Amino acid sequence: MLFAPSRLPLQRFPPRRLRLVPGSPMASTLAILRPSAPAPLAGPRGRVAAPATARVALSSRSRYLSARVSLGSEVAVGDALFADYKPTTAFLFPGQGAQTVGMGAEAQSVPAAAKLFNQANDILGYDLLDLCTNGPKEKLDSTVISQPAIYVTSLAAVEVLRARDGGKDVINSVDVTCGLSLGEYTALAFAGAFSFEDGLKLVKLRGEAMQDASDAANSAMVSVIGLDSEKVQELCDAANEEVDEKERVQIANFLCPGNYAVSGGVKGIEVVEAKAKSFKARMTVRLAVAGAFHTSFMQPAVSRLESALAATEIRTPRIPVISNVDAHPHSDPDTIKQILARQVTSPVQWETTVKTLMGKGLDKSYELGPGKVIAGILKRINKGAVIENIGA
Repeated sequence: MLFAPSRLPLQRFPPRRLRLVPGSPMASTLAILRPSAPAPLAGPRGRVAAPATARVALSSRSRYLSARVSLGSEVAVGDALFADYKPTTAFLFPGQGAQTVGMGAEAQSVPAAAKLFNQANDILGYDLLDLCTNGPKEKLDSTVISQPAIYVTSLAAVEVLRARDGGKDVINSVDVTCGLSLGEYTALAFAGAFSFEDGLKLVKLRGEAMQDASDAANSAMVSVIGLDSEKVQELCDAANEEVDEKERVQIANFLCPGNYAVSGGVKGIEVVEAKAKSFKARMTVRLAVAGAFHTSFMQPAVSRLESALAATEIRTPRIPVISNVDAHPHSDPDTIKQILARQVTSPVQWETTVKTLMGKGLDKSYELGPGKVIAGILKRINKGAVIENIGA
């Protein structure tokens, strides 16, 4: 369920600097900051050729530690193929933080879904289903395990839906997809941009690279609750006035109104927590994640992702897949590769993505995978949003 400050039994300021236990209900909402389908997942629509990508300059929303998707001397923000997409039905996929012990159990009653877990075991070298269904929780919550677990469980949820009465019609009606951080890989797999197996290999490496980058620096993340994004940026600017450059912070996740995650050096995060009261924030919640995701602290992971992506066959998605980096769909495979490599150092533009989809006429959404975090976010942005959860 979406984190709703007015309903939490937590005292108002002076706030507690909470430290969430990974996998807890609050953590599942607040820590979802990060992040190829088999033939059935690609759906019935054929591929289309990718035209040249349109490129324009894209300004950063953060003053410090900002990351851009550099494509030569320009930044891609969309292309002609998907420029005028008009969404009606969307598949939305969760990111890290949505994991919970017991996920994947329902999928075992659907052969096509169960097969994905068997394939995953061969690729990962361990029993993923056992970790998903039995834990231990601490291991499932780790970056290197939770990312593959969520990816596989989310695509298994597609097969669970396919097996239901009317499920195939729902899948065939989907004309746009996106995922929160890690979930962008799941969305690309569903859209046929790469195979289930290739996507899982990428996600496995992504989790490992992000963990290694986190281990190399003393960094952290905190959610600031009760402020709009402009006020959170002012808070970050104020904190950055008091710390060294290596400790500076930025907004890393534009989640939904009143809930924005800040990443950076531990000292910078501590200043944000200390100053939040003076900026009229309701509270701050330290996130139980490995490090400062979606900032330049993750730069060591980029080269590893670039190498893996260069060796991966990526095709033009059959439907628009909205990028976390710029809230635009991209059709050119090379552009997609470069965006995915830079995604780990770029702020997640989820709020913009959701508002854009709704503004373009989105009628209904489906959240596929563990948890109901995305459903809560949509309701927070638009109370009238129609969304259905499909678990596995």
